[in-house]
Amino acid sequence: MGIGLHGGGVATVRFFAEAGARVIATDLKSAKELADSLEKLKDLKNVKFILGQHRIEDFENVDMVVKNPGIPWTSKHIQAALKKKIPVEMDSSIFFKLCPLPIIGVTGTKGKTTTATLIAEILKTGDVKVFTAGIGQKPVLDLLGKLEGVKDGVVVFELSSWRLSVLGREKLSPPLAVITNIYPDHLNYYGTMEKYIADKKYIFSSQKPDDFVILNYNNEAARELAKEIKSRAVFFSTEGCRCPTPTTTKVSDTCVCMANEKIIFSNNGEEKEICGLADIKLRGEHNISNVLAAIAATLAYGIAPEEICEAIKKFKGVPHRLEFIREIDGVKFYNDTAATMPDAAIAGVNSFTEPIVLIAGGADKKLDFKEFAKAVSEKMRRVILLKGEATEKIKAELKKIEADKIVDSEFDSMEKAVVRAKSLAGPGDVVLLSPGATSFGLFLNEFDRGDKFRTAVEKL
Repeated sequence: MGIGLHGGGVATVRFFAEAGARVIATDLKSAKELADSLEKLKDLKNVKFILGQHRIEDFENVDMVVKNPGIPWTSKHIQAALKKKIPVEMDSSIFFKLCPLPIIGVTGTKGKTTTATLIAEILKTGDVKVFTAGIGQKPVLDLLGKLEGVKDGVVVFELSSWRLSVLGREKLSPPLAVITNIYPDHLNYYGTMEKYIADKKYIFSSQKPDDFVILNYNNEAARELAKEIKSRAVFFSTEGCRCPTPTTTKVSDTCVCMANEKIIFSNNGEEKEICGLADIKLRGEHNISNVLAAIAATLAYGIAPEEICEAIKKFKGVPHRLEFIREIDGVKFYNDTAATMPDAAIAGVNSFTEPIVLIAGGADKKLDFKEFAKAVSEKMRRVILLKGEATEKIKAELKKIEADKIVDSEFDSMEKAVVRAKSLAGPGDVVLLSPGATSFGLFLNEFDRGDKFRTAVEKL
C-alpha cells in the first residue's frame, strides 16, 4: 500500500516479488505520476498494479499487507485487513524480523540523521562492520540482500515515529536505542503529543533488562521516559554531569556530559575526558547534543574513548543539515532544508552570529510558529518565504509582534527565492534555507527542496 516516489515502496515491491510472492501494488497516484517508480519495476512479472485507487478487496483477500510509513493505522483499508486478521507490516518490522545482525535504533524529533550517521562513523573507526538503514532516502529492504551470510557487524537504523508504530505492534525493540529529544511534531498526523510520544516509546518498550536506552537529560519529555524503561538508561547532558536522576532505579550509573569546554564520560563516580568541544566541527549548540548522544551510544556498544574522539574530529556533518554550499562575493549559503519544524529552524538560525537572509515557510504540520516568529524578528536581516499554509501562519505571527515588515517577498520557486536572497545579502552575510515547515506542495520532499536550493545557488 503506497508505491510512492522516494524508493521505499519500490524496494518493498521488489523484495517480495523477487522472494516469489504474488504482489498487488496499489497507490492513489496515477501511472503518469508514478512513472519513475514504475519504470524501476517493469522487469517484474508477478506484480499487479492497482493505480489511482485503493480497493477494499485487495486488503481482504491477501496473506499480508505492507503499508507505507506515512499511511495512518486508522485508514479504512488497513482496518479492513486487521478486521480479517490479516497481518499488516511495514518495511521496518520486516527488516527487524529478518535482520541477522544486532540493531542500534535512533529516534527523536530532531537530530536523528546526524546522530545515526555519527554513530556509524565512530563504529567504523572502531573497526566494526557497519550497515545503515532508514537514513536519508535509502530504501530499508534493499539492505537485507546485502546482509545474507554476514555474521559480524551491526546495523544503525534511523527510526521515525511511523516506523516505530509497527515495531510496537510486533513487540520489537533494538537492544541499543537512542532518543535524541522529543518536541511537538507531526501533529497533523497524530493530533496530540501523547499519541506521538506513544509511538516513540516503542523503541524501548520491548527491550530486555540488559539492553540500553540513551536519553537526553536536558529534554524534559525524553528525561521523563526513564520512569517507564525496563532496561538500562544512560543520560547525556550539555549542562554538566548532573545525571543520573533519582526518578528511576533503572538508570545506569554512567552518563556523558559537557563540562568546562570538554566532553566527559562519568562512570561509577570516575570521570574520563572523551574530547574537547573544539574537536567538534559541526555548527550549532544542538549538534553538540547530537554528538553527546552518539558518544553515549558507542560507549555503551564498547568503543574505546580514543577511537570515538578520532571519529568526531573527522566528522563534518550530513547533507541538508546546516550544509555549507558555497561563498559568493562574501555571502555564505547554507542548506538546512531538514529543519521541517519551527524548533529545528530556530536551532539553525541560532547557529549563526552573522546577519542572515532567511528562506523559510512551506506546508503546515499543525505546529505553533510563535517562537519561530520571535526568533526571526530578532535575528534576521530579511526573510523570503516559500508559499504554503505554514507561511500564512508565520506571517500572522510576525504581524502580531509588529515584525511583518521583515518579510521581503514570497515565491513559489526556489530559484527565484535564491536570486532574491543574493540581491539582499552583502559581504559577511549568510543566506540560510531553514524552512521550519514541510516541503509538500512545491517540492517532492525536503531533500528535493534542498537539492533545488543547492542547484539554484550553484547557478548564481
